[in-house]
Amino acid sequence: MKIDAVLLDLGNVVLGVDFRLVFDYWSKISQTPPEHFYSKWSIDAEYQYHEKGLIDFKAYSKHLSEKFQITLNQDQWLKGWNKLWTKPITSTIDLLPKINSEYKLYALTNTNFIHAEFFKQTYKVELSHFEKIYISNEIGLRKPDFECYEHVCNDISLPPEKVLFLDDTQEHVLGAKRFGINAQQVTKELGANQIISKTLGL
Repeated sequence: MKIDAVLLDLGNVVLGVDFRLVFDYWSKISQTPPEHFYSKWSIDAEYQYHEKGLIDFKAYSKHLSEKFQITLNQDQWLKGWNKLWTKPITSTIDLLPKINSEYKLYALTNTNFIHAEFFKQTYKVELSHFEKIYISNEIGLRKPDFECYEHVCNDISLPPEKVLFLDDTQEHVLGAKRFGINAQQVTKELGANQIISKTLGL
């Protein structure tokens, strides 16, 4: 069936992110070995609540303090949290106007209010090509939950088989495939631009 819409993840598909930068900052400011953060980090219930907008950053940073057993003030937690960003992925950014000229173009990202506000302001021009960006903390749903993909397809009024979805997380790709979306994984070896060029001929 013909593809009518392209749906892109943001982190490491459109915008570069690296959680190691977050941990490195907290490690330095707390004088705690970085391995301590790597060993205790997980996408736990509180992390998911934060991404669904069920708790704010103050509550989440309190959880982090308990999880990592360190004490930082709110500004230090926040500054470290926004160290996440690297640089926009130029090969994808450069292709967005072309995609948008021939297909409906949307984004779907799991993120929280703090990071969403940051990229909305910092990358306003780069993200202007998207007709709509679905943000987990705003819709109260996150990948790879069935309801998340259902929400997007219903909102754009398209059946899943008419949507091409690219994400760098295998779990999210598999979840989308189970829902019926044409999903492919972006990797270091196979970038979003290469997948789109091969699949759509752009």
